[in-house]
Amino acid sequence: MQNLLQYISTRCFVDAQLKARIETDFEYIELTQGAHILKQDQHCRKLYFIDKGVIHNYYYHNDRMITSWFYAEKQFVTAWYSFYAQKGSFEEMQCLEDCTVYAISFDKYQKLIADSPAFGNFARLLAEEALAFLDYFSKGWSFLSAKEQYNQLQQYFPGIEQRVKLGHIASFLGITQETLSRIRR
Repeated sequence: MQNLLQYISTRCFVDAQLKARIETDFEYIELTQGAHILKQDQHCRKLYFIDKGVIHNYYYHNDRMITSWFYAEKQFVTAWYSFYAQKGSFEEMQCLEDCTVYAISFDKYQKLIADSPAFGNFARLLAEEALAFLDYFSKGWSFLSAKEQYNQLQQYFPGIEQRVKLGHIASFLGITQETLSRIRR
């Protein structure tokens, strides 16, 4: 819980009352490698903070799994569209390592936002940061070569190739594992 509280406190003031609500409203969950947190078409009803481990979001295109993002320690993860819109998800979420997470349901998240202006500010900042990053990333990404994309991935996730299967990285980059092997040389 310490990492979660520290993360939130870097973006808003956490008084004793808010701390108690965070400790009550966020649920500690242990997940094993390979566990699915969300399947396609399910409604994503939780927002997760990763205390330990790596999770990836992915979807299928022409029966091929495409990793859309990797998340690691001290990051929030959800199926963003499904969580915020409360609609069925087009992607899935899976643990790539054994994970420990703190999860809050959509309803508790919304109630905490309504009850605590400080947490409401945190939630706004979290959404703004995610949107700004995704906008920045998506606009520049498509113009990069596969080698440049791999280098950028390493900047965002140092050591990722030691933590996840190379097939997931190749999928994320939109290349074959053979091409990834050549790039890594």
